Amino acid sequence: MLKGLGGLGDMAKMMKAAQEMQTKMAQLQDDMHNMMVTGESGAGLVKATCTCKGELKSLDIDPSIFNGDDKEVVEDLILAAIKDAQQKASDKAQEEMSKLTEGMGLPKDMKLPF
Repeated sequence: MLKGLGGLGDMAKMMKAAQEMQTKMAQLQDDMHNMMVTGESGAGLVKATCTCKGELKSLDIDPSIFNGDDKEVVEDLILAAIKDAQQKASDKAQEEMSKLTEGMGLPKDMKLPF
């Protein structure tokens, strides 16, 4: 004899949880476009700000680094600041994803596509 929905009740519960997860993932994707991180190089002489999706939004370069023929040094500092910002963006995105998966009862280290 079947009582109520039997296993179908659990399936409906799982489907609802999956839909909630999908909604939260979509919201997190949108939020990542607005979350900003700043990377720096040269002890703060060059700062790069990007979204948690890795999109570069701004550069702040201290004018003191433009003295002399230091073009290559300046270029290296700019690249280093951008790479630092992108790494921080990646770390922040993973941190936010971990919060989401833990909140849904999934393993903390579960990797979901962005």
